[in-house]
Amino acid sequence: MDNRYKAKLGISIGDTNGIGPEVVVKTLSDQRILNFCTPVIYASAGILNRVRKALSAEHFHYQQVESARALVPKKINLITCCAEEIEGEPGKPTPASGKASLDSLMAACADLKAGLLDGLVTAPIDKDNIQNEEFRFPGHTEFLTSYFDAADSLMLLVSGDLRVATVTGHIPVKDVSDKLSFDLLIRKITILQESLRKDFGILKPRIAVLGLNPHAGEKGLLGTEEIEIIRPAIMHLKERGHLVFGPFPADGFFGMRQYQQVDAVVSMYHDQGLIPFKTLAFENGVNFTAGLPIVRTSPDHGTAYDIAARHIADETSFREALFLACDVIKKRAAEQMPAV
Repeated sequence: MDNRYKAKLGISIGDTNGIGPEVVVKTLSDQRILNFCTPVIYASAGILNRVRKALSAEHFHYQQVESARALVPKKINLITCCAEEIEGEPGKPTPASGKASLDSLMAACADLKAGLLDGLVTAPIDKDNIQNEEFRFPGHTEFLTSYFDAADSLMLLVSGDLRVATVTGHIPVKDVSDKLSFDLLIRKITILQESLRKDFGILKPRIAVLGLNPHAGEKGLLGTEEIEIIRPAIMHLKERGHLVFGPFPADGFFGMRQYQQVDAVVSMYHDQGLIPFKTLAFENGVNFTAGLPIVRTSPDHGTAYDIAARHIADETSFREALFLACDVIKKRAAEQMPAV
């Protein structure tokens, strides 16, 4: 990919009654974004104009185009895929806002699958409000894994050199232990290793693996998953020359800032990884889906209905998601270039 090439980034608008439209408009009000990519918003003029007016975002301008085949370089492009007459009710999930979020996501994914976009940045959806016959998934990650026919994927939270992955995703905590297995750990850590090399340029990644139980099981006193599943998986990878360490007690690992000594951390379940990550990097954290054939990022927050009507949302995480998508697209393109 030529360094002068600007990645074509699809942007799904998220639940239109959450803060998704707000953080999109705030981010793209800075015209310097166009030096890095060509943004393609999937929404409607009515949605964007309502938010622009509420924010007095006089620097936010866009070009309506009929399709992703007619994008205008050096402009923010809008592809209409949501009903123009949709009424905004900030802070309240409605059938209309759920449908708009799905229409936006499906249109962006269709263009991405067709090769008309280089990557996708997803604004937050309401995981309950979006559900219908087309979308029966716990969240974006599971949907995208299925839509793009990936064998598996991995939720990876990123903020600079801090990277935290989750072995299990959007499942109840009571199901985590039953879900864990030697094969699952090997598969997820392998996805992480490949992504660190391909997407982040780390040739020999150092990975720390957390235990599941308090004190990493305390030699079996507080649980046996570390002995029966986690440690054998780590040893298996070590024997094959990989730099994989652990299992570490999660509390002490983050409390002593041991994450600074590795390239990525593997947590066993959603909150075990996301609570410390968001404590350390909530404002600028990015959710990256590793293991997909396409590039997808998102901010690390949700719809934030409680502040959606107040127009005080911080757009930093969405902006960082956009920049990370650009970086990963360039790294993947560079890897595919033939050696000179």
